[in-house]
Amino acid sequence: QVQLVESGGGLVQAGESLRLSCAASGTIFMINTMGWYRQAPGKRREMVATISRTGNTNYADSVKARFTISRDNDENTMYLQMNGLKLEDTAIYYCNAEISSHHSYPASYNYWGQGTQVTVSS
Repeated sequence: QVQLVESGGGLVQAGESLRLSCAASGTIFMINTMGWYRQAPGKRREMVATISRTGNTNYADSVKARFTISRDNDENTMYLQMNGLKLEDTAIYYCNAEISSHHSYPASYNYWGQGTQVTVSS
């Protein structure tokens, strides 16, 4: 059983910052790629940023230079530092991870967190 739990969302004004966290727990042997995704009302879920186990990152064009993704492999935790927040960043942010258990390795399975709301006001 694996759980991903996001935290750190909230209501901020445009231009302010937030830091999201995602903690993975359960029967984990290895976590491969992790990522943050978001879904705004009436829109499809979209990729925000991903990070490989070795630290290679990928960002959506809309958040480059404003958001920074990072992870702590020892703590099975991922972060998203969001600076210069804009109204259009308002969404539910979801944590995603590809996780292998001791039994499934090298096969991995895809897991999602329950989401955390980020609301940016003017």
